[in-house]
Amino acid sequence: MAQFKLYIGNKCFSSWSLRPWIAMKHAGIPFDEKFVRLRTPETAGELARISPSGVVPVLDHDGRIVWETLAILEYLAELCPEKLLWPRDGGARALARCVATEMHSGFREVRYGWPMNLRRPREHKPLDAEGDAQRRRIESIWRECRQKHGQGGPFLFGHFTAADAMYAPVVTRFDTYGGDLDPDIRAYADAILGTPAMREWYSEAAKEPWPEPGPREQD
Repeated sequence: MAQFKLYIGNKCFSSWSLRPWIAMKHAGIPFDEKFVRLRTPETAGELARISPSGVVPVLDHDGRIVWETLAILEYLAELCPEKLLWPRDGGARALARCVATEMHSGFREVRYGWPMNLRRPREHKPLDAEGDAQRRRIESIWRECRQKHGQGGPFLFGHFTAADAMYAPVVTRFDTYGGDLDPDIRAYADAILGTPAMREWYSEAAKEPWPEPGPREQD
């Protein structure tokens, strides 16, 4: 049995659950997946039993509980340094932590205007002025990381890192709502979407039997 248990919510829309899940899958860190269905009358009670914050994701490492996505990623990076969840180079590592933290705390209008919904068909959806400014900031982050440190592979810092995990749900939003993306942005999105881990997540999301969210929810 794996040392780690990762508690997550619905794959169709639980963006925070995706982040440590894809990092662990891509890095080959074995874990037992534990599921809590969100948006039900029982959800709060179930989460209260496993999560100090009342939300997922939560990592249980032999009884040690780690919550909050960045904390989980940092914890895994310390335990498994050979997985290179942060870049080796000090400058790259500092930038990776900056952009990961900016994602963790920001881009509210993009997240609200383009909610993660893997049931929704691809169709351009304009953002308001603040959301569009945040979208441009995300694109500038991706370009800066790729231009400075992406020469070794298709991800932000060449190889897949915690920074890519933090932006993976945003990639789904760009793919669903963003319309025609600039070639470099499309290439990065396709690199994330093409990973075996992301393909597995999409496949399992498509099998979820619950009606929410519908294909047009939150128009």
